[in-house]
Amino acid sequence: QEQLVESGGGLVQAGGSLRLSCAASGRSFSTYAMGWFRQTPGKEREFVGTISWTGGATYYADSVKGRFTISRDNAKNMLYLQMNSLKFEDTADYYCAATRCCQSDYLPRPGDYEYWGQGTQVTVSS
Repeated sequence: QEQLVESGGGLVQAGGSLRLSCAASGRSFSTYAMGWFRQTPGKEREFVGTISWTGGATYYADSVKGRFTISRDNAKNMLYLQMNSLKFEDTADYYCAATRCCQSDYLPRPGDYEYWGQGTQVTVSS
């Protein structure tokens, strides 16, 4: 059974850094595009960034561009989100997602993805 499990969330002060991980299991996701989304209570799931199956293409939401970096290790079936210069407004539950490719590397909608993790909470104190 395919499964995505996020880890690495926690409490951090504004200006600090966190690195989220997403462990994939049940199949090889090496040919799947993957992405990160976030969500706060009462709001829709928000696109953070996406990475192509090769890792050669990444796209980010304007709100995180220059601060967040997505990477992947296909040999380990892992996806990462390095978050630097964190702001209070980055506080959210963060989700990783995966989808079989795909005519485009740019996949900003939740509906573009087939598989989802359970989320990990990130809290940034101001």
